[in-house]
Parts: sequence; structure tokens; C-alpha cells
Amino acid sequence: MRKILIATVKPFAPVAVKKITKIFDKAGYEVQLLEKYESKQELLDAIATAEAAIIRSDKFDQEVLNAGKNLKIIVRAGAGYDNVDLKTASDKGIVIMNTPGQNANAVAELAIGLAILGLREQFSGKPGGEMRNRTLGLHGFGFVARNVFRIARAMGMEVIVYTRYSKAAAAAIGLKVTNSLEKLYAKSDIVSIHVPARGEHLRSVGAEVLEHLKDGSILVNTARKEVVNEADLVKCMEDKPDIKYMSDLTPDCEAEFIEKFPGRFFFTPKKAGAQTAEANLNAGLAAAGQIVDFFERGDKTNQVNE
Repeated sequence: MRKILIATVKPFAPVAVKKITKIFDKAGYEVQLLEKYESKQELLDAIATAEAAIIRSDKFDQEVLNAGKNLKIIVRAGAGYDNVDLKTASDKGIVIMNTPGQNANAVAELAIGLAILGLREQFSGKPGGEMRNRTLGLHGFGFVARNVFRIARAMGMEVIVYTRYSKAAAAAIGLKVTNSLEKLYAKSDIVSIHVPARGEHLRSVGAEVLEHLKDGSILVNTARKEVVNEADLVKCMEDKPDIKYMSDLTPDCEAEFIEKFPGRFFFTPKKAGAQTAEANLNAGLAAAGQIVDFFERGDKTNQVNE
């Protein structure tokens, strides 16, 4: 009997756990739950006999992967997978997958919500603004950005996008594609970031593009804090006193924001993009289905390592 570990410091909702377990029961797999664990040793002990694991934001570094002597596959229930040591996994022949698109609507709604929060001066009583007739710039064009576009268009916004790899797909659904990231930032009243924290995207939101932001614009980040050059962002906000930064990621320089930019930023206490009951369920069920498909049919559709 195959043994599947569900390791979640931030657990799935009970209804999701029940439905995930049902999928594995039907396949004849044994499920072990490790929820809200407080020490790495608990994870090391639990992974020792597992052939597969479902995780969320849990850190699967070299030590954890080495402890998983029987591991064949790990599925990150969500889009990002920077919490997994891909190189070590590849060296050990462990397949790493994510569940692309399952959290997309939840993150998109949060991005729109943060933009509204910024425009309405965080409901402080000061007069704010409306989304309608403003220009929203999408920095990236993945699943989340496509959902942001859908919502923003329904709100009467003009939406533009910068993407290197999906220009035809963006144009096909009616998006205006800018020919540079600098132009996207210059033309947008609100910029929403939707790129992964790897490769060319690391620190890609730096001085070279931030200097093109309109004063009075809002920068929304529901991606990863590593895509923003924080020192350059602080300098930009100092130079342009009406720019706001809204995110579900607390930057390393939070103290500087508190000191210098009161009323011009908002950070959720924890990463909140996928924290909805619907996204929780969708991602968990997708992860379970992918593990079964991998073992029963050799399906590696959403593999993210080599």
C-alpha cells in the first residue's frame, strides 16, 4: 500500500482533508496527516516512509528530501514552488509538481481588493477614487493575471499587459500588449505584479521600471517579495510622495515603510492570496488527483523540475 503524507503547517480545511482522503482511499493508498507541526524533526520523521507528499508553504529543503528515502513525488498545492529544493529533488529522481490555476481566482480577487483598498485610502474617511475608467497594468500573464483581467474589465477598467512569452494569447482575448515593461508602468494607474520569483524576474521591479510609475499610482504585489528590489521601491516612494504599495507579502524593510510612508502601504499579516475555502479545496483535490495519476498512469503533466 502506497503511503501519502499530507504535511501542512497551515492545514487544509477539514472538508478538503476529507475529500482528499477519499481520493486516496479509492486508490487504495494510506494517508498520514501532519498538521500544524512545530518542529522540523516532526516533518523529518513523517517523511521517512512516505512515497508521496502534498504540501502547501512547507519547506522541503535538502535535509527533508534526503530524509524521504522512498519519495517519488511531491505536489505543492498552489502555484509557487520556491519552498522546494528543486535541484536536490531532481538529483534524487523525485518529481515535483504544482497545481497551476487552482488558486488563481482567489489571488486575483485579492489583487483587485488591494487595489480598491489603496484607491479608497484604506477606508480611512479620506475621499478616494474608483476603479472604473482607470488603467490597470498586468506585469505578467499567467493564470492569476487572466483572472484579474476578467474582473477588471467587468469593472470598466482599461487593462494592458506586458509579457514576453504570451503576447499572442493576451492579444487574442482583447488585451493591449505593451512593448516594454517601462511603458506598462508609465501608462498604468494601477500595476499588478504576476511573475514568479525565479530567473529574470528576481528583483525585476527595480529602479529602471519604478522610475516610470505615475505619481499617484498604486503598485500591487500578490506574487513574491523577491521580484521587487525593496531598496529601489523605498527610493521611488520617497521621490514620488503619492505612490502606494499594497501587498500580501511583508517586505524585509517593513520598519522603514512604517516610519516613512504611513497611510501609503498595506501588508496582510500572512500571505493571503490562496486563503479561501474554495482555493483551499481546489488545490488540495488537484494535488491528490495528480499523485494518483502519476502512480497509476505515469502522468507528469504539471512537473516543474527536470
